[in-house]
Amino acid sequence: MALQNQVLFAKDSVYIHINVSDTQDKDAHIPGRVFLLQKTDGHYVEWKAEEVLNLESQADQDWAVIGSVSYKSEREGDSVSMNAKMDARRKYNISFDLLDLKSFKRSAPNHGWAYIIFILKDGTTFPALHFHNGGSKALLKELEKFIHIRRSPNDQRLFIVQEHDPDMLSKSFDELQLFSESSGRLVSNFIRDPYTATMGSFSKVTNFLRDVLMSENPQTRPKEEVAELLHDDLPGMEISHQDEPGFEVVTKTKLPPRPTVQRGDPLNAQQWASYFDADGCIKQLDELKETIFRGGIDPAIRSEVWKYLLGYFSWDSTLKKRQEERKRKVDDYFRMKLQWKTISPDQERRFAVLRERKGLIDKDVNRTDRTQKFFSGDRNQNLQVLYDILMTYCLYNFDLGYVQGMSDLLSPVLVVMENEVDAFWCFAGLMERMCQNFEMDQGGMKKQLTQIQKLMQVYDPELYTYLESHDSGNFYFCFRWILIHFKREFHFHEISRLWEVLWTDLPCQNFHLIFSLAILDTEKSTLIENKFGFTEILKHINDISLTIPMEEMLKKAEGIFLQMKQYKKLPPAVKEILGLQPPSPESSGSSAAGTPATREPSPFPGPGPAPNGVSAISNGTNPSSPDDSSIEILTDTTDSAATANYRYKH
Repeated sequence: MALQNQVLFAKDSVYIHINVSDTQDKDAHIPGRVFLLQKTDGHYVEWKAEEVLNLESQADQDWAVIGSVSYKSEREGDSVSMNAKMDARRKYNISFDLLDLKSFKRSAPNHGWAYIIFILKDGTTFPALHFHNGGSKALLKELEKFIHIRRSPNDQRLFIVQEHDPDMLSKSFDELQLFSESSGRLVSNFIRDPYTATMGSFSKVTNFLRDVLMSENPQTRPKEEVAELLHDDLPGMEISHQDEPGFEVVTKTKLPPRPTVQRGDPLNAQQWASYFDADGCIKQLDELKETIFRGGIDPAIRSEVWKYLLGYFSWDSTLKKRQEERKRKVDDYFRMKLQWKTISPDQERRFAVLRERKGLIDKDVNRTDRTQKFFSGDRNQNLQVLYDILMTYCLYNFDLGYVQGMSDLLSPVLVVMENEVDAFWCFAGLMERMCQNFEMDQGGMKKQLTQIQKLMQVYDPELYTYLESHDSGNFYFCFRWILIHFKREFHFHEISRLWEVLWTDLPCQNFHLIFSLAILDTEKSTLIENKFGFTEILKHINDISLTIPMEEMLKKAEGIFLQMKQYKKLPPAVKEILGLQPPSPESSGSSAAGTPATREPSPFPGPGPAPNGVSAISNGTNPSSPDDSSIEILTDTTDSAATANYRYKH
């Protein structure tokens, strides 16, 4: 009797790279085996963690054996005997039908172990499979028998699967020079960090964006209207005249070459000490901020420098003034904390707003960054501190209170500060910067998404036109990026570096928007070559979280800023976004949609002023958390021989 499943190819020592922050973690690289299988319903690529394979029954004869390689199916009984560690590893297992494969990426030459990233038609992007002992070429040679590909003209590492055509199968992968790259042995710099969901499913944010944001704007505009709008607003663009009368597509902006920029070393303790005068005041503030922007801050002094960046201490304060300020802040914090701690159950029964916020905080705290050592385990006291700070903030800023997503912003601050009072006041300063993201009417978020849209119209009209024609022209897929400033997109230890760079407000206050532009520029070929639509774009952007090379994106984003700054025909609205001219009266408000709704005044006024006109998301919907996929994406940002050599000035 013919066997139902056959192994056509198998290779061991194929790893998925993961890590939290500890390089000694034995799970940093999960070993596994990759298979090409022939099943009754098609041909499948599968990857399984090695430990799972070793624990499965050796008696299962459902699979054929070809050569010395065997493949065994999973059984329901295995899940009962798996310990927690094995269960955690099994979630990385991969299985997909070749008919669902849309494209794949290969590693660039001399970038560590060869890897392959598979991307499906629905936008799913799987973790990079690293071939530590070779075999990636052999696997793709086998795939050649069942699919035909073409190399992307815009990204030499991207290959698009063509629709099945028997006449095309004769074309060899070798003709596409698929295997011409030499393989290196460098350890990958970008490895997977498992992250636990804390703010709801991806489907919820998709629905939220459709219901809340799209309610005021149509999903698409007529192509004629798009072309006319771009042509009128953005002078200096090249227009492609199509056969269809009345339709013009913007294809290119004549921007200057993008300069090559360099990153620097982190601000260290010796440098930090040199910026204080005899009275303890900061001197040469512009130079200090540029140093932080260029390289971030050494973790050894991060907690001290963050107090200045987040307004805990003023830059011009003396040592004596800071000592007095510290004492006052300690007293103020514990007085506010006592206010909610001493509310009796009877009082709380008649205090609906407090009960609601308390319930949200309790729920979110218990699922915030639990994979991080600082918050892991049962009865972790750091979770209680996280809870107490958020509850106290509700009393400090009663108008805003608590909105889901704030726990994500507080978590890294508490890890860095390791002190309840310091973490509270730094978090309060962070919320001063980001309060517009949590307005009840989402005016601040809409404004920023519109600003990304305007930037993209100038920087890359081709990508903008593609997104607009695929129901994504309003950049709703960037919602999570902006809401919590990329907290979910980078490893935990990376987000501290990114945030401190953004907090310098260099080269402009909207640098986080240009940073978004840099990521989208990197993903442009993948989105367009795969012909992704609205749903696929959302899914792909979600799947690349925790895989984005941060330093490369910072260099690219700065280069984009300089490139656009040198463009002499920037529209006034874009100049405002880039901080190159003062905002107009129409755009200087805190909200893009008028004055936000306010809440009832606080019955417990805090000791300091709260942000004005700020309120919370009304429906409690959260942005999605990323799944456990991983991709390694390396980017070449050297578009010009020009080098940026300058200092930013306020």
